[in-house]
Amino acid sequence: MGEQIQRELTLLLRRAVKDARIGNVTITAVDVTGDLRTAKVFYLVFGRDGPDPQVQRGLESAAGFLRNALSKALMIRYTPTLSFELDTSIEHGVRLTQLIDAANRSDAGADEATDET
Repeated sequence: MGEQIQRELTLLLRRAVKDARIGNVTITAVDVTGDLRTAKVFYLVFGRDGPDPQVQRGLESAAGFLRNALSKALMIRYTPTLSFELDTSIEHGVRLTQLIDAANRSDAGADEATDET
């Protein structure tokens, strides 16, 4: 269900929402609770690092419209309440990669030092 909601929200944000604050938003994931009452929508804003309060307010403002449009598009009994959260998983992944690279460099340096002795 999360993937269907993600696809629909992506289309709706591109075609139906006219709020300028939401311009370069991409929906990266949707986590739906088991009872389909709540959906946490993760998003990224291209061209910006970190959170943008204007985008968050724009998404929250459009939540009612998006929920109504989802109910029509998906034809499900209960349409989840939408909450929006900035996706930090990419930043987290980059940080982990940097830590791994640093550890590999220090290991390579230690190996070279032991080879010379």
